[in-house]
Amino acid sequence: YAKVGVPMLPVVRGEHETRRQILLYTLLLYAVTQLPFCAGGFGFVYLACSMALGAAFIAGAVVLYRRADRRSALRLYLFSLLYLALLFGAMVLDAHL
Repeated sequence: YAKVGVPMLPVVRGEHETRRQILLYTLLLYAVTQLPFCAGGFGFVYLACSMALGAAFIAGAVVLYRRADRRSALRLYLFSLLYLALLFGAMVLDAHL
């Protein structure tokens, strides 16, 4: 991105700041995903799944923050895709129980 002048966060603010923001937003995501349960929209199946998935996401973000390597970044990215699919699946499952 830097070679072609695309202002992506790692180019503009640096890799350390990018990893810090990934961790921060992952923590915020964990809190936000609990809101549907708190609002009464979903039950305990959703809550358990969202908490477990969120904990795994946070763990991956912490690993990326500490290690700062491409493999950790790729693993977290791939997990984020799985996370979203499983969270939606938990919503469907909870709604049908």
